[in-house]
Amino acid sequence: MNITQNCKTKTLGAEFGWNYNDESRRLDIAFGAKLDGEMGWLAWGLNPQGPHMVGTRALIGIKHQNDSLEYYKYNITDFTRLGCQLLPIDDLGLDIRKFSFFYLEAIHYYMIKATVFLPLGYNSSRTNIVWQIGYAVADKEPKMHPTSLKNFDCAETIDLNSNQVITYKAHTRRSLRMAHGILNIMGWGIFLPVGVIIARYFRKFPMHWGFWYVFHVSCQIAAYILGSAGWVLGLWLGNQSKYYFFRTHGIFGSVIFTFTTIQMFALRLKPKRTDPYRDYWNMYHHFLGYALLTLISINIFKGIAILKPEDDWKWSYIGLLGFLATTALAFEVCTWTKFLRNPENSTEGKTDNPTAQPTAQPQDSAGTGTSVQPPANLNL
Repeated sequence: MNITQNCKTKTLGAEFGWNYNDESRRLDIAFGAKLDGEMGWLAWGLNPQGPHMVGTRALIGIKHQNDSLEYYKYNITDFTRLGCQLLPIDDLGLDIRKFSFFYLEAIHYYMIKATVFLPLGYNSSRTNIVWQIGYAVADKEPKMHPTSLKNFDCAETIDLNSNQVITYKAHTRRSLRMAHGILNIMGWGIFLPVGVIIARYFRKFPMHWGFWYVFHVSCQIAAYILGSAGWVLGLWLGNQSKYYFFRTHGIFGSVIFTFTTIQMFALRLKPKRTDPYRDYWNMYHHFLGYALLTLISINIFKGIAILKPEDDWKWSYIGLLGFLATTALAFEVCTWTKFLRNPENSTEGKTDNPTAQPTAQPQDSAGTGTSVQPPANLNL
């Protein structure tokens, strides 16, 4: 077999090479990857329906615990996806010859080789290739492969005549997943907690900053725009994933978006400071905000676990959380220190009633009086 065209797949570290003769419709293939476990299986196949698992006519090589090798033909159906037993069949509807499975010691790869004569119904200019690697075997039955996103990205459409990859959806999906993660981390994971810190520690106590409200609202709006864009992108990705989904991650994302939207209504619908139920509204607004921060952190970690990027992502986010927590803790210590040293001024400074009257002070010898007027700051 003379393999002249090669395509290095982008997932699972597999290698695929082929040679195609359009006149005879003969396709020679060589497909290999490492199987590091005591047992495992390697699969390559064609799918006339599209670049996905269901409908694939697969050639699967099996490695047993005793290092013995077997290889069979399988038809992957909807029942396979639902967990039904996958057993070998003789007729795939393809003319397959010289099918073999062996270990190539020079590169430590397990290899599938075969010659396939494509039926006339197969479009050689848009051939759907599917591959997979698993690590559990029961006799002749390959068991479920790992459920990482890399394992779900093992498909592409190639032109056997021009040797070009026409569609490799994994490229686009990976880029969109990264964009989804970055938008949510920037929005929900950075701008939102920064806005909370500004509102809590720069409004009145321990220090007053005249522009706190502008920066608080700006951070919350930026967080909402970025986070909402990430959420919409996540919905689209979920809709494109017909054969797999991450239910908990999706539910958490929708809950975060819904209640963050409710929080944003505070910009226009919050009660006036003179309303009798303003204190109850403040408690609800603050409690929901802190609950959202907790849920956001949990869901970001879930997203990182799903994407399985480099460890730098996980540790970078842990470092970011540590920095925000340390900053908040430092301001909290400052707040309580200042309060304990001068509780009267602290209480005055935190007055939330804009109509409060000045507190009369003892008159001096000239008969003049002095008073302290609390600052009329905006209050969330």
